[in-house]
Amino acid sequence: MSSTSTITNLGSNFLERFGTTSGFSRMMRTNPGGGGASEAAETPRYRTWFEGYGLSATNGPVGFFAGDKRKTWGGIAGVGARVATGVNVGFSVDQSRTDIDVPLALQSARIDLTQFGFNASVDAGPWTWASAIVHGVGNINSRRDTGLGFATAGYNAKLDGVLSEISYYWSKDQYRIVPKGAIEYVRARTGSMQEFGGLDPVSATGATVQRFRVLAGAEVGHYWIFDKKIFDLSAYGRFVNNVMQNFSDTTVSLGAQSVTFQGIGESQHGADAGASASLSLTNTARLYINYDAKFRAAMQSHQGTFGVELKW
Repeated sequence: MSSTSTITNLGSNFLERFGTTSGFSRMMRTNPGGGGASEAAETPRYRTWFEGYGLSATNGPVGFFAGDKRKTWGGIAGVGARVATGVNVGFSVDQSRTDIDVPLALQSARIDLTQFGFNASVDAGPWTWASAIVHGVGNINSRRDTGLGFATAGYNAKLDGVLSEISYYWSKDQYRIVPKGAIEYVRARTGSMQEFGGLDPVSATGATVQRFRVLAGAEVGHYWIFDKKIFDLSAYGRFVNNVMQNFSDTTVSLGAQSVTFQGIGESQHGADAGASASLSLTNTARLYINYDAKFRAAMQSHQGTFGVELKW
């Protein structure tokens, strides 16, 4: 159950970082000099970016689920292009490794997940429409202490997701406010598994999670220009409404005995918040760090990201 939930959340994290618009990036597309330069001055057409991130999440007990702790490390590489005035596309790959610890159940698991994403955005005056699609494949290796050795299992995972966002860019001097609204759908599936080794190894059927949610919030930011460099600070907050969450049943069997569980999900309502700092060394090179937090009734997660963006 932890693995399917983790796959779903990793898909959402990638979608929301990759598919939503940054107010600073929006400003640079139409004001590349940061001080009133015309849109015609935007010369770099292509860009590439590289990111490294770490994520820590804690899930409290829910029903028969004992709760867990999750730590993820990953890297992202992407390329993008301006294909027409105000029209941008991008492709990105996310490779991550997640360790899950369920201490009360004496269980742990490791997930190696690769995600592929495509995004597009269209600027029309102060409005921007952005969307992204993500497909992921992964391998899961679980380990359970039976008291007489460890029972281990290996199985696969898949996910698909789509996100669409509309935002409005308002600025005055070097300040900006960017209200945003988005919808997101993610479907994740883990395969069936059979344990080997230990005492009384069990088998389990595959599990599927589908989640549709609505996000609404805003970003605020300010930038400074010094020595031909641009330093930008921003923060955002948004409300999350998980309109629909569907979970398949998972049946765990030991010989002729079996028990059926339902998957675990997030609380219906929650909130996300984060902040970002960015330093544009030139018109073609930028460094940035991001912090993203998610708050749900029985779950909290915190992610830090460091990135480099190059344009030409």
